[in-house]
Amino acid sequence: MSPDEAKRLQARLGVAADGIIGRGTYAALFDKLGSTPVRAAELALGAAVHVPAAAIDANPLRFAHFFAQLAHESGGFQYMEEIASGQAYEGRANLGNVQPGDGRRYKGRGPIQLTGRANYRDYGRRLGIDLETHPEIAALPSIGMMTACAYWTASNLNVLADRDDVEAITRRINGGLNGFDDRQMLLRAMKALMA
Repeated sequence: MSPDEAKRLQARLGVAADGIIGRGTYAALFDKLGSTPVRAAELALGAAVHVPAAAIDANPLRFAHFFAQLAHESGGFQYMEEIASGQAYEGRANLGNVQPGDGRRYKGRGPIQLTGRANYRDYGRRLGIDLETHPEIAALPSIGMMTACAYWTASNLNVLADRDDVEAITRRINGGLNGFDDRQMLLRAMKALMA
């Protein structure tokens, strides 16, 4: 995103409008989207490194779609672990949950709610972190942000964001259109922050 676009976002968030999106800007954004100040600071640490590396900050559409989807998935960045037990994922071979207890063990975690043994294995390998053996660490905000950016990149979601295709992005993240109205509302709010 251009320095002028960054300055507009910063002004709306009430932080120094220097045109450089760093930890302070990210923390203010997470706070605005519903996070607690402590969690916002933790998420900002990861976002400041991994969002630029994934080119999510290359333009306002990518930025808006990414943060709107994550805000929905995490309940406004309040939950880094799915509230439900994970029992609904038990025995789901399409998620790689083939051993007893996998549904609960590999339930959704992080701001994108990474779910299923296969995803924990795959993204752990991509990131060089043993998420399959230690799935609980995916709920740490900085690890969760890293995982979310890796998932976004591997799913080629920047291309869909560039097309402003909220439905296709939702299907790739969620597998369906659960919470679609909320995702659209959050996207509108993000776009308004960026305008």
